[in-house]
Amino acid sequence: MRRETFGSRLAVLATMVGLAVGLGNVWRFPYMVGQFGGATFILLYLAIAGLVAVPALMGEWAIGRHTRLSSLGAFEATGVPGGRGLGWILVAISWAAVSYYTNAIGWVAFHGLAQVATGVGAGFDASVILPPETGFSLRSTGLQFGFTATILAMQAAVILRGVRQGIERVSTIATPILFMTLLILIVRSVTLEGAGAGIAWLLDFDLRAVTPTAAVAALGQVVFSVGLGGTLMVVYGSYLSDDADIRSTAALTVIGDTGAGLLAGLAIFPAVFALGLEPAGGPGLLFATLPEVFARIPMGWLFGSLFFAGLFGAALLSGIAAYEVLVASFSDVLGWSRRRAVGTVYCVSLVLAVPPMINLGIFVPWDLTFGSGGQTFGALVAVVTVGWVMDRGTLLKQLAGDTPSSWDRLLIHWLRWFVPAAVTIAAVWWLVTDVLGIVGGS
Repeated sequence: MRRETFGSRLAVLATMVGLAVGLGNVWRFPYMVGQFGGATFILLYLAIAGLVAVPALMGEWAIGRHTRLSSLGAFEATGVPGGRGLGWILVAISWAAVSYYTNAIGWVAFHGLAQVATGVGAGFDASVILPPETGFSLRSTGLQFGFTATILAMQAAVILRGVRQGIERVSTIATPILFMTLLILIVRSVTLEGAGAGIAWLLDFDLRAVTPTAAVAALGQVVFSVGLGGTLMVVYGSYLSDDADIRSTAALTVIGDTGAGLLAGLAIFPAVFALGLEPAGGPGLLFATLPEVFARIPMGWLFGSLFFAGLFGAALLSGIAAYEVLVASFSDVLGWSRRRAVGTVYCVSLVLAVPPMINLGIFVPWDLTFGSGGQTFGALVAVVTVGWVMDRGTLLKQLAGDTPSSWDRLLIHWLRWFVPAAVTIAAVWWLVTDVLGIVGGS
């Protein structure tokens, strides 16, 4: 059967940007901007995004469109030694990532419901859904299980409808809503008395902040934020039509992803500083600091509801993409029907989601292993495949059609040498900071 493709360029952009934004981009990117030099970090990030993320994204899409397969079959089809085994490793990483990431989407949904409940006079403590630092909480685990089961079912319902009627349709609704929500929140945030301190903190320019540490941190954030990893973008690349311009679409996707991070920073930190709160990083920003911000401003429940609704939509699109990686893999290679694949992924994902529900002592290492580490490993596999395994003529045709320019040929060399080296640096940085703790991480 002919493989289904996206219906229009606008749909492609909405889908790819929606996939890339996700949870980590909304809270992690703004915080890293403040931690690593404000506007200086932004400039570093933009440069690295253009030099690394855009060509790497082109490469992953080229693999997908050339093979018309998901990651389970695509690397084998391009001739990678042990490609089927690598594909299974990436599938396993994706499956573990789907499980814990869906838990986090449930936290967002529960906090959004708490904001709505506050608006009707029935507020409740949303933090009860968060896993404890250690030990076990029956209430927390029960709430997480219920929300995870529901969200997995929502993702399954979308994926069962296919690419155009499911993934594309939801993306073209959710992605614009996210950006409109962020714009509304920016207006409210920057008009608070004292908001200028937050803007200054976020956009402070300091040349002394241009350090190797900041550059590598920006590189790592680029890899994670854009959604590189040899899985999500490979399978979505397999749904690109033959006449889709990979080069310009990759650039616009990275611009949209980066823009969402900047807008999130302008929506969050002016309000945080205006109320004299600490700009905490990580889950503390989303699930502790921001609810306090919304509780202390007029009509805060409304703005809180908008924020968590937009964030939920962005997170859901990333979750759908990860789910689709698994479904497409089993459909492409094992010949399963879409319904059978969706049902199997649902049941196994719900089981795998239970361990990281228990406490943060399990959740955080799970995230580091299957999120940060697994994604970097997959990205490295993809760029090495593009640069060293995939036929150059085939790659040129995917990137530039039948009339490649000298710039397109230079891009091939860039993908062969510079991009793999950059992703390797990001991988080593993740290892020595997040895993080994040898130097201070972000």
